[in-house]
Amino acid sequence: MSDRGKDAERIVVGVDGSDASKAALRWAVGQGQASGAVVEALAAWEQPVDWYGLVPRTDDKTVAAEAVGERLEGIVAETVGADPRVEVRTTVTQGNPAAVLVDAARDAQLLVVGNRGHGGFSEALLGSVSLRCAQHATGPVVVIRAPK
Repeated sequence: MSDRGKDAERIVVGVDGSDASKAALRWAVGQGQASGAVVEALAAWEQPVDWYGLVPRTDDKTVAAEAVGERLEGIVAETVGADPRVEVRTTVTQGNPAAVLVDAARDAQLLVVGNRGHGGFSEALLGSVSLRCAQHATGPVVVIRAPK
C-alpha cells in the first residue's frame, strides 16, 4: 500500500479467515460505504508459516507472502463479493498480527477486528490479537463478534 499517511480516510481490518474476521470485514465494508473510507484488509503472518492450515507450511518468505496474499484475496472475494461499492485493498505483512494491525492503524480512521481468531481458547470472549489491539491501538477499535 502506498502513501498511508495521505489517506486518513482508511479503515484497517484484520483478516485471518475465521468467521469473526469475515464478520469484521463485512462490517468494515459497510462502514467504509457509509463514511467514504477505503478499507484495508490486512493479513499478518509469522515464521514458521502455518496460517492455521490455510497456507502450506514453508520457510521461504516469498512463497509464504504470496500464499497468504492469494488466500486473503480469496477470503475478501468470498466475503464481500466482486463489487462491494467501496475500495477494498489487501495487504500482507510479516510479523505479529496484533503489532502489525496496531501499527497499520496508527493513522487510520478505525481499526476493526474479530473477537476471536483461530486460537485455542474458544470460550474466551476476546482472543489475544483483539485484546492487544484494543489495549494498544492509538485510535478507535471496533471488535466484531462472530455470528452464532
